[in-house]
Formats: sequence, C-alpha cells, structure tokens
Amino acid sequence: MNENEYKNYRRGLLSTCLCYVIWGLLPLYWHLLTHVNANEILAHRIAWSFVLMSAILIFSNQKHLRDDCRRLWAEKKKLFFLIAAALLITANWLTYIWAVTHNHVLDTSIGYYLNPLMSVFLGITCFSEKLNTPKKASLILAATGIILMTWQYSRFPWISVFLASSFAVYGAVKKSLHLHPVSGITLETLIVLAPAVIYIYNLGQGTGGHFSTADVPTALLLIGCGAVTAVPLLLFAYGANNLPLNVLGFIQYISPTISFLLSVFFFKEELGFGKLIALSFIWVSLIIFTISSLQVKIDYVKNPQTKSHYNLFRR
Repeated sequence: MNENEYKNYRRGLLSTCLCYVIWGLLPLYWHLLTHVNANEILAHRIAWSFVLMSAILIFSNQKHLRDDCRRLWAEKKKLFFLIAAALLITANWLTYIWAVTHNHVLDTSIGYYLNPLMSVFLGITCFSEKLNTPKKASLILAATGIILMTWQYSRFPWISVFLASSFAVYGAVKKSLHLHPVSGITLETLIVLAPAVIYIYNLGQGTGGHFSTADVPTALLLIGCGAVTAVPLLLFAYGANNLPLNVLGFIQYISPTISFLLSVFFFKEELGFGKLIALSFIWVSLIIFTISSLQVKIDYVKNPQTKSHYNLFRR
C-alpha cells in the first residue's frame, strides 16, 4: 500500500465509521419526533431527502445520473427493480421510524444485527448459493435466537425480522441495478415523492400536520430528516469505495451496537434474561459468520481462481 492508497484508506475508514455512528445515533433524532405520526415523518423524510439529493446533484457532477437514466431507459425491465427498491426502502424506513417512536429501539438493533445473516439466507433460497459449515452453523444459531425470543415473549419479533429481511432484499435488488449511490437514492425518493407530498399537503389542509410556523422546532426537525438520510449515505458511498469488504463487514456492527446501548441505557427498555440469551445466540452466530467470511476472503486472495470463492464475491 503506497502513501496515496493509505490516505484514501484512512479517509474511507473515517467516513464509513462516521456513517455508522450517525445511523446508530438516529434513534435519538427520531425520539425528538415522538409526538409526530410515523407516516408524517416518513413523508417528510422522502420529500426532504429528494430535495437535498437533487441539490447535491445540481452542484456536483451529474454525469452518473445521466448514465444511470440512459441505462434504465435502455433496459426498461430494470425500471421495475427500481420501483421495487423504492417501495422496499420506504417500508423499511416506515417500520424503523415507527419502532423507534414506539419504544422498540432494541428490536431495531437486533434487526440490523440480523441483516448480514438474512442476506446470506436470501442467497441460499433465491440464488442457490452454497455455504460452508461455519456459515450454516451461524444461520442455525441466529434462527435459534429468533425462536427463543418468540417463545420467551409469546410473539414473533416481526420488527427485527422485517427490518433485516426488507433491507436484505433491498440490497439484492440494488446490486442488480448497478446505480451510483447518489443518483440511486434520488431516483428512489422521486418514485415515492408524489404520495409523500400529497400526504403532507392533506395534513396541512387539516389540523393533523406538524409542519407549520406554529411549531417551528418540529418543522425544522422534519426538514432535517433529509440531512440525516443523505449525509450518512454520502459518507458510506465515499468510504465503501476506499475500503476492502472485510473491513466494511466489521464496521457495519457499529450501528446496531450503538442502538443496542441506547435502548438499554437511554431509552431504558427492558432487557430480560430470556432476550439476553437469545441475543447471545445471534452475537455468537455473527462472530462465526465474520470469521468465516474473513477466512474465505484470505483464501480467495491466495487462490482467486477457486470457483466457490468467485461465487461468494459475485454477490
């Protein structure tokens, strides 16, 4: 690694860590909006994210947006994937906002702990990908954790599972589109922009909306939804281009860990012995999964012609 590569690596590491720290602290931001309906928060998040991302595109190089639009127009089948991605991320955002504003921060952290494992499960079921023994063990342990939580609380942890599965499917759809991160999120918010704006307008016509001069702090927080969405995405886009996948694999656990600590020590959510045991199964499964992934990537570097390793990197 030469000096320039080291500088890029260091900047990428800093920006990616900052991205995951922001994502981990997001429950604190949504907590300031607990008096606002989750649907209204989501509508403003979509609207102001589109405004901010559009501004970024206007004042930066728009070549990637033009290239992405040409590609989508040439392969119209991909337009359906783009619509699917927009609907998936919208559902994910709504569930996350609702969960945080209804004191389920711990469930959201579990969901994002499960996300990489859910991506692997998706690869098995939808793409017939093969797993080594450690990864199979990690999936079994994670499933055991979910079963224990269901048995302990007599309810399925739908928030955690839906957040993990919807984001895993969203990631798979996004990979098939090959869009630039900035133009991708701009186009996704554009697709759901009209319903969001209509919803905000209808609220403004009645008495149920919170976006008004009568409540300036809340209005500013709703506008800020665009910034807390766009800024970490931009940081991640920069960092991901300068870091190897194994480093990203470790860093991604910063976000759910911060959320987990906030749920216990700030939001004072109950962490019973049963849930702690269930979480332990998930944490152990993640340790096994991460070590296994690292070993496969090391082997791939030593022997890049190995077919099984190629299949792993193709995802």
